[in-house]
This record gives sequence, C-alpha cells and structure tokens, in this order.
Amino acid sequence: MAPTIVFVPGLRDHVADHWQTLLAAELPGSRTVPPLTENGLSLAARVAALEATLAQVEGPVILVAHSAGVMIVVHWAQLATGKAASREIAGALLATPPDIASALPAGYPTLEALDDGGWRPIPRARLPFPSLVAVSSNDPLAARERAVGMARDWGSEIVDLGEVGHLNPASGFGPWPKGRELIASLTQAADVASATAPSENS
Repeated sequence: MAPTIVFVPGLRDHVADHWQTLLAAELPGSRTVPPLTENGLSLAARVAALEATLAQVEGPVILVAHSAGVMIVVHWAQLATGKAASREIAGALLATPPDIASALPAGYPTLEALDDGGWRPIPRARLPFPSLVAVSSNDPLAARERAVGMARDWGSEIVDLGEVGHLNPASGFGPWPKGRELIASLTQAADVASATAPSENS
C-alpha cells in the first residue's frame, strides 16, 4: 500500500500560497491536519489534532511538517508510546524547524507564551521513524547550527537547502518543487523497505 502524505502545518495553519497547501492540492489522497478553532497555541491540542488525523488513515504515512509543525511531530513521537509512535509512519520530511529555545522574531510567540502552551523544552530523543530535516542557512527562526543539532539528535538525514529563509511565502515559497522531490524520495524508500521486510508468515 502506497503511503498517505499527511501535511502538518505550523502555527499559521492554512495559508493559500504556502508550499504545503499547494503540494497537498497536487497529491491525490493526501491529508492535512486541520486548523484549530480555539486553543491555537496549545501544544496538547495540536498533538491531539495530529493524532486524530492519523487515526483516519489506513496504512503507512509520510509526515510533511513545516516550522512549528516539526515541533508538533517530534512532541507527538515522544508522547506516543510503542506501536503508536512508529507503526504507520514510513518517514517524515521536517522542514526548517524553529529554535524555540531562543526568543523568536517579532510577530511570533514569546518564550513565555510557548512555555504556557507546553512547547518547551524541545524534544531531542531519536525519532522512531526515518526522517529528513530540511535546513536553511539564513532562517530567521533558527541558526543553521541549531537546526543541524536538532536533526542529529533526532537521527535525521540533513538536507541543506542553502539560503531559503524560513521556507514560507514571506521568503518566496510559494511553490517548492524540491519538497515534492524529497517526498518522492521518502515514498520510494518506504516502498523499498516494505518490499524487503519479512512477511508475518515467514
């Protein structure tokens, strides 16, 4: 069974010209974690929304997260236990994770608000599924070395994107063809892993 792509947006939720929104429209059968109507800065509510979306999907999943969506995924992976954390996740594309250990630029939540919402500290445990972390060299929300450090702790493969800002519409993305390529590579790897895995009857 081909993996279902599940998009995990950041705190901006649905943005019409965001690359996640555009790719979701291009990929038949994909799902997007819906925006919250209340408690938008509650990490627990965000994790619950991801869990509810995954519960509606049968078979393997590839998660595609951006910005705070990356933090939602890594918190979910830490909070879920055993089979729930890895049973259906064939891979994850984690794009430009923010460094919420440090103060974010004006217009983003304060550290106090993030603490109140339960976002900190950043989980650093190894993820129980394959992952790619797409890193920007000039992200205003995370210095490159901080993003690379998170990726290494999570056991992720690092994809260096160069100077792409925060990979959002304010940085010119919009369409992001590289994202589709990375999703395709995760899908191909998942297909290979599924084909070579021993069957339950073997």
